[in-house]
Amino acid sequence: QVQLVESGGGLVQAGGSLTLSCAGSGRTFSDYTMGWFRQAPGKEREFVAAISWSGYNTYYADSVKGRFTISRDNAKNTVYLLMNSLKSDDTAVYYCAADTYYTGNLYSPNEYEYWGQGTQVTVSS
Repeated sequence: QVQLVESGGGLVQAGGSLTLSCAGSGRTFSDYTMGWFRQAPGKEREFVAAISWSGYNTYYADSVKGRFTISRDNAKNTVYLLMNSLKSDDTAVYYCAADTYYTGNLYSPNEYEYWGQGTQVTVSS
């Protein structure tokens, strides 16, 4: 079992920055890939970013590439999402997720077995 807890959400003005954190517990954190997803009202949950177990490989949605950075600290069992140049379109609930058994599609929420409760990010224009 894996437990995930996000933090760091809040209200920020357009153009501002925010860093989300996701603390993991349970299974060995460094064993699995971690991802960030987001869901805006009335929309499906969408992929934002993912990072391999070692942190060596990172993946981003086109909509956040160049603005967001995913990273992890396995010693602290934590994954981060640094969000710069925020836009109103970035407003959503952000979820971290753990992929403990890779089946081939990091960009799909179905790939991930464990999820946090989510943290709200609101960008005001």
